[in-house]
Amino acid sequence: MKNIFKILCCSLLVVSFSCQESDNTIDDVLAYETGAILRTISVDSQLLNASDANSLFSVTIEEQDEEDGALLQEVRVLVELRDLTTEFTTPATGEVLVQTIPASEFSTGPVGLPRTQVNMAFGDAAAALGIPLDPETGYNPGDIFIIKLELVLTDGRVFGASSAAGIITGGYFSSPFQYNALLTCSPMSGDYTINMFDVYGDGWQTTSGGDGGEGLTIDMDGVITSVAMCSQWGSYDFECTPTNDGFEATAYVTIPEGTESAIWNFPGDYYGEISVQIIAPNGVIAYESETGGTITGLLPIAVCQQ
Repeated sequence: MKNIFKILCCSLLVVSFSCQESDNTIDDVLAYETGAILRTISVDSQLLNASDANSLFSVTIEEQDEEDGALLQEVRVLVELRDLTTEFTTPATGEVLVQTIPASEFSTGPVGLPRTQVNMAFGDAAAALGIPLDPETGYNPGDIFIIKLELVLTDGRVFGASSAAGIITGGYFSSPFQYNALLTCSPMSGDYTINMFDVYGDGWQTTSGGDGGEGLTIDMDGVITSVAMCSQWGSYDFECTPTNDGFEATAYVTIPEGTESAIWNFPGDYYGEISVQIIAPNGVIAYESETGGTITGLLPIAVCQQ
Protein backbone atom coordinates (compact mmCIF):
# COMPACT_ATOMS: atom_id res chain seq x y z
CA MET A 1 0.00 0.00 0.00
CA LYS A 2 2.86 2.33 0.88
CA ASN A 3 4.44 1.64 -2.50
CA ILE A 4 1.20 2.40 -4.32
CA PHE A 5 0.88 5.66 -2.38
CA LYS A 6 4.45 6.64 -3.24
CA ILE A 7 3.86 5.97 -6.93
CA LEU A 8 0.64 8.01 -6.87
CA CYS A 9 2.40 10.94 -5.20
CA CYS A 10 5.20 10.85 -7.71
CA SER A 11 2.67 10.82 -10.52
CA LEU A 12 0.93 13.85 -9.06
CA LEU A 13 4.24 15.65 -8.79
CA VAL A 14 5.02 14.93 -12.42
CA VAL A 15 1.60 16.10 -13.57
CA SER A 16 1.81 19.22 -11.41
CA PHE A 17 5.23 20.06 -12.80
CA SER A 18 4.27 19.47 -16.42
CA CYS A 19 1.24 21.75 -16.15
CA GLN A 20 3.32 24.76 -15.20
CA GLU A 21 3.85 27.33 -17.93
CA SER A 22 7.38 27.56 -19.31
CA ASP A 23 9.21 30.11 -21.39
CA ASN A 24 11.82 27.63 -22.57
CA THR A 25 12.52 27.62 -26.33
CA ILE A 26 12.20 23.83 -26.41
CA ASP A 27 8.54 24.16 -25.48
CA ASP A 28 7.94 26.38 -28.51
CA VAL A 29 9.74 23.88 -30.72
CA LEU A 30 7.67 20.97 -29.42
CA ALA A 31 4.52 22.95 -30.21
CA TYR A 32 5.33 22.36 -33.90
CA GLU A 33 5.82 18.59 -33.62
CA THR A 34 2.60 17.99 -35.55
CA GLY A 35 3.50 20.47 -38.31
CA ALA A 36 6.07 20.34 -41.09
CA ILE A 37 8.91 22.48 -42.37
CA LEU A 38 11.10 23.05 -45.42
CA ARG A 39 14.58 23.62 -44.06
CA THR A 40 16.92 25.79 -46.18
CA ILE A 41 20.14 23.88 -46.75
CA SER A 42 21.67 26.42 -49.15
CA VAL A 43 20.61 29.29 -51.41
CA ASP A 44 22.51 28.49 -54.59
CA SER A 45 21.47 31.40 -56.85
CA GLN A 46 19.42 34.54 -56.23
CA LEU A 47 20.00 36.37 -59.52
CA LEU A 48 17.58 36.17 -62.45
CA ASN A 49 18.80 37.55 -65.76
CA ALA A 50 16.05 39.28 -67.75
CA SER A 51 18.13 38.68 -70.88
CA ASP A 52 18.30 34.94 -70.29
CA ALA A 53 15.07 32.93 -69.98
CA ASN A 54 17.06 29.96 -68.69
CA SER A 55 18.71 31.79 -65.77
CA LEU A 56 17.78 30.10 -62.50
CA PHE A 57 16.78 30.87 -58.96
CA SER A 58 18.03 27.87 -57.04
CA VAL A 59 17.71 26.72 -53.42
CA THR A 60 18.34 23.34 -51.76
CA ILE A 61 15.69 22.36 -49.21
CA GLU A 62 14.98 19.52 -46.81
CA GLU A 63 11.48 18.47 -45.74
CA GLN A 64 10.66 17.32 -42.21
CA ASP A 65 7.30 16.28 -40.80
CA GLU A 66 6.11 14.26 -37.83
CA GLU A 67 6.82 11.04 -39.72
CA ASP A 68 10.28 12.08 -40.96
CA GLY A 69 9.21 12.78 -44.52
CA ALA A 70 6.65 10.04 -44.98
CA LEU A 71 3.84 12.64 -45.21
CA LEU A 72 5.43 14.63 -48.04
CA GLN A 73 3.17 14.86 -51.11
CA GLU A 74 4.52 17.85 -53.07
CA VAL A 75 6.02 21.33 -52.90
CA ARG A 76 4.45 24.19 -54.85
CA VAL A 77 6.67 26.98 -56.18
CA LEU A 78 4.97 30.37 -56.48
CA VAL A 79 6.25 33.78 -57.56
CA GLU A 80 5.20 37.39 -56.98
CA LEU A 81 6.66 40.61 -58.40
CA ARG A 82 7.87 43.38 -56.12
CA ASP A 83 8.08 46.45 -58.35
CA LEU A 84 11.02 48.71 -57.48
CA THR A 85 10.75 50.93 -60.56
CA THR A 86 10.60 54.53 -59.40
CA GLU A 87 8.82 56.22 -62.32
CA PHE A 88 5.93 53.77 -62.72
CA THR A 89 4.02 51.36 -60.52
CA THR A 90 3.24 47.99 -62.05
CA PRO A 91 -0.15 46.64 -60.91
CA ALA A 92 0.15 44.09 -58.11
CA THR A 93 0.51 40.57 -59.49
CA GLY A 94 -0.25 38.57 -56.37
CA GLU A 95 1.39 35.16 -56.09
CA VAL A 96 1.01 32.72 -58.99
CA LEU A 97 1.96 29.06 -59.33
CA VAL A 98 5.08 28.36 -61.43
CA GLN A 99 5.64 24.65 -60.85
CA THR A 100 4.95 21.70 -58.56
CA ILE A 101 7.64 19.34 -57.28
CA PRO A 102 6.27 15.89 -56.35
CA ALA A 103 7.70 13.80 -53.53
CA SER A 104 9.18 11.43 -56.12
CA GLU A 105 11.70 14.14 -57.10
CA PHE A 106 13.12 14.26 -53.56
CA SER A 107 15.97 11.98 -52.51
CA THR A 108 17.02 10.90 -49.04
CA GLY A 109 19.53 13.35 -47.57
CA PRO A 110 22.43 12.70 -45.19
CA VAL A 111 20.19 12.81 -42.09
CA GLY A 112 17.52 10.54 -43.56
CA LEU A 113 15.08 13.28 -44.59
CA PRO A 114 13.78 14.13 -48.10
CA ARG A 115 15.98 16.68 -49.87
CA THR A 116 15.89 18.36 -53.28
CA GLN A 117 17.08 21.40 -55.21
CA VAL A 118 14.35 23.81 -56.31
CA ASN A 119 15.23 25.37 -59.67
CA MET A 120 12.96 28.08 -61.07
CA ALA A 121 13.82 29.49 -64.50
CA PHE A 122 13.28 33.19 -65.13
CA GLY A 123 11.34 32.43 -68.32
CA ASP A 124 8.90 30.18 -66.45
CA ALA A 125 8.35 32.79 -63.74
CA ALA A 126 7.75 35.59 -66.26
CA ALA A 127 5.30 33.40 -68.21
CA ALA A 128 3.39 32.54 -65.03
CA LEU A 129 3.11 36.21 -64.09
CA GLY A 130 1.95 37.03 -67.61
CA ILE A 131 3.62 40.43 -67.73
CA PRO A 132 6.25 41.82 -70.14
CA LEU A 133 9.68 43.37 -69.76
CA ASP A 134 8.38 46.91 -69.42
CA PRO A 135 8.78 49.51 -66.64
CA GLU A 136 5.17 50.71 -66.93
CA THR A 137 3.21 47.46 -67.11
CA GLY A 138 5.65 44.69 -66.21
CA TYR A 139 9.00 43.82 -64.72
CA ASN A 140 12.27 45.66 -65.14
CA PRO A 141 15.88 44.98 -64.09
CA GLY A 142 16.21 46.04 -60.48
CA ASP A 143 12.83 44.58 -59.50
CA ILE A 144 12.51 41.67 -57.08
CA PHE A 145 10.84 38.32 -57.73
CA ILE A 146 9.55 36.88 -54.45
CA ILE A 147 9.67 33.08 -54.54
CA LYS A 148 7.32 31.33 -52.11
CA LEU A 149 7.18 27.62 -51.31
CA GLU A 150 4.13 25.70 -50.11
CA LEU A 151 4.50 22.26 -48.55
CA VAL A 152 1.56 19.93 -49.17
CA LEU A 153 1.19 16.80 -47.01
CA THR A 154 -0.62 13.60 -47.89
CA ASP A 155 -3.26 14.33 -45.22
CA GLY A 156 -4.23 17.55 -46.98
CA ARG A 157 -2.45 20.04 -44.73
CA VAL A 158 -0.55 22.89 -46.39
CA PHE A 159 2.28 24.91 -44.84
CA GLY A 160 3.81 28.10 -46.22
CA ALA A 161 5.24 31.50 -45.34
CA SER A 162 2.00 32.66 -43.72
CA SER A 163 1.97 29.69 -41.34
CA ALA A 164 5.65 29.87 -40.38
CA ALA A 165 6.29 31.40 -36.96
CA GLY A 166 9.56 33.04 -35.96
CA ILE A 167 10.76 29.93 -34.13
CA ILE A 168 11.14 28.05 -37.43
CA THR A 169 12.06 30.80 -39.91
CA GLY A 170 15.57 31.17 -38.53
CA GLY A 171 18.20 29.34 -36.53
CA TYR A 172 18.44 25.57 -36.86
CA PHE A 173 15.08 25.16 -38.58
CA SER A 174 15.79 27.94 -41.12
CA SER A 175 12.41 27.46 -42.78
CA PRO A 176 11.23 30.82 -44.15
CA PHE A 177 9.27 29.29 -47.10
CA GLN A 178 10.10 32.55 -48.94
CA TYR A 179 13.10 34.02 -50.80
CA ASN A 180 13.98 37.10 -52.85
CA ALA A 181 15.56 36.93 -56.32
CA LEU A 182 17.03 40.09 -57.85
CA LEU A 183 16.21 40.70 -61.50
CA THR A 184 19.28 41.68 -63.53
CA CYS A 185 20.16 41.72 -67.22
CA SER A 186 23.16 41.17 -69.46
CA PRO A 187 24.81 44.59 -69.51
CA MET A 188 25.38 46.64 -72.62
CA SER A 189 28.95 46.12 -73.73
CA GLY A 190 31.31 48.98 -74.48
CA ASP A 191 32.96 51.90 -72.70
CA TYR A 192 31.28 53.39 -69.63
CA THR A 193 32.28 56.93 -68.66
CA ILE A 194 32.65 57.54 -64.93
CA ASN A 195 32.69 61.18 -63.88
CA MET A 196 33.86 61.52 -60.28
CA PHE A 197 33.43 64.57 -58.03
CA ASP A 198 34.58 65.68 -54.59
CA VAL A 199 33.29 68.96 -53.18
CA TYR A 200 36.26 69.43 -50.83
CA GLY A 201 38.79 69.15 -53.64
CA ASP A 202 40.88 66.44 -52.01
CA GLY A 203 39.85 63.46 -54.15
CA TRP A 204 38.40 60.19 -52.90
CA GLN A 205 40.04 59.00 -49.73
CA THR A 206 40.09 55.30 -48.83
CA THR A 207 40.44 54.85 -45.10
CA SER A 208 42.31 51.77 -43.97
CA GLY A 209 40.01 49.68 -41.81
CA GLY A 210 37.13 52.07 -42.42
CA ASP A 211 34.16 51.94 -44.76
CA GLY A 212 35.89 53.57 -47.71
CA GLY A 213 36.89 50.30 -49.30
CA GLU A 214 38.81 50.72 -52.54
CA GLY A 215 36.48 53.09 -54.36
CA LEU A 216 33.87 52.12 -56.95
CA THR A 217 34.00 48.43 -57.94
CA ILE A 218 32.52 46.72 -61.00
CA ASP A 219 32.18 42.94 -60.78
CA MET A 220 32.02 41.58 -64.33
CA ASP A 221 31.33 37.84 -64.19
CA GLY A 222 33.55 37.54 -61.13
CA VAL A 223 36.35 39.77 -62.42
CA ILE A 224 36.48 42.96 -60.35
CA THR A 225 37.66 46.33 -61.66
CA SER A 226 38.16 49.24 -59.24
CA VAL A 227 37.85 52.96 -60.00
CA ALA A 228 38.62 55.97 -57.81
CA MET A 229 39.76 59.58 -58.02
CA CYS A 230 43.25 59.78 -56.50
CA SER A 231 43.67 61.69 -53.28
CA GLN A 232 46.81 62.90 -51.57
CA TRP A 233 45.36 61.46 -48.36
CA GLY A 234 44.58 58.00 -49.67
CA SER A 235 46.41 54.84 -50.72
CA TYR A 236 45.21 52.44 -53.39
CA ASP A 237 45.87 48.85 -54.39
CA PHE A 238 44.98 49.64 -58.00
CA GLU A 239 45.79 52.32 -60.56
CA CYS A 240 43.44 55.17 -59.73
CA THR A 241 42.64 58.19 -61.91
CA PRO A 242 44.62 61.34 -61.07
CA THR A 243 43.09 64.81 -60.99
CA ASN A 244 44.71 68.21 -61.31
CA ASP A 245 42.45 70.18 -59.01
CA GLY A 246 41.12 67.47 -56.68
CA PHE A 247 37.50 68.32 -57.47
CA GLU A 248 36.73 66.09 -60.44
CA ALA A 249 38.14 63.38 -62.67
CA THR A 250 36.97 61.04 -65.41
CA ALA A 251 37.70 57.34 -65.81
CA TYR A 252 36.53 54.71 -68.28
CA VAL A 253 35.52 51.10 -67.76
CA THR A 254 35.02 48.68 -70.64
CA ILE A 255 32.45 45.91 -70.31
CA PRO A 256 33.42 43.20 -72.83
CA GLU A 257 30.89 41.82 -75.27
CA GLY A 258 29.29 38.64 -73.95
CA THR A 259 29.47 39.67 -70.28
CA GLU A 260 26.56 38.05 -68.44
CA SER A 261 26.43 40.32 -65.39
CA ALA A 262 27.98 43.56 -64.14
CA ILE A 263 27.44 44.52 -60.49
CA TRP A 264 28.39 48.08 -59.53
CA ASN A 265 29.16 48.80 -55.90
CA PHE A 266 30.40 51.79 -53.89
CA PRO A 267 31.32 51.01 -50.26
CA GLY A 268 31.23 54.72 -49.42
CA ASP A 269 33.58 57.09 -47.64
CA TYR A 270 33.14 60.72 -46.63
CA TYR A 271 29.61 60.41 -47.96
CA GLY A 272 28.73 64.10 -48.02
CA GLU A 273 31.57 65.14 -50.29
CA ILE A 274 31.60 62.40 -52.94
CA SER A 275 29.32 62.03 -55.97
CA VAL A 276 29.49 60.22 -59.28
CA GLN A 277 27.89 60.12 -62.73
CA ILE A 278 28.03 56.99 -64.90
CA ILE A 279 27.26 57.22 -68.62
CA ALA A 280 26.55 54.08 -70.64
CA PRO A 281 28.05 53.40 -74.09
CA ASN A 282 24.85 54.61 -75.75
CA GLY A 283 25.09 58.01 -74.04
CA VAL A 284 22.34 57.30 -71.49
CA ILE A 285 23.04 58.35 -67.90
CA ALA A 286 22.98 54.99 -66.14
CA TYR A 287 23.42 56.46 -62.67
CA GLU A 288 23.84 59.92 -61.18
CA SER A 289 24.03 60.91 -57.54
CA GLU A 290 23.32 64.42 -56.35
CA THR A 291 26.27 66.74 -55.79
CA GLY A 292 27.54 66.07 -52.31
CA GLY A 293 25.00 63.26 -51.99
CA THR A 294 25.43 59.89 -50.36
CA ILE A 295 26.28 56.90 -52.50
CA THR A 296 26.89 53.61 -50.78
CA GLY A 297 26.33 49.93 -51.51
CA LEU A 298 24.98 48.43 -54.71
CA LEU A 299 24.20 50.97 -57.41
CA PRO A 300 20.98 50.50 -59.44
CA ILE A 301 22.70 50.34 -62.83
CA ALA A 302 20.92 48.22 -65.42
CA VAL A 303 21.59 49.18 -69.03
CA CYS A 304 20.72 45.99 -70.87
CA GLN A 305 22.31 44.54 -73.97
CA GLN A 306 19.82 44.87 -76.81
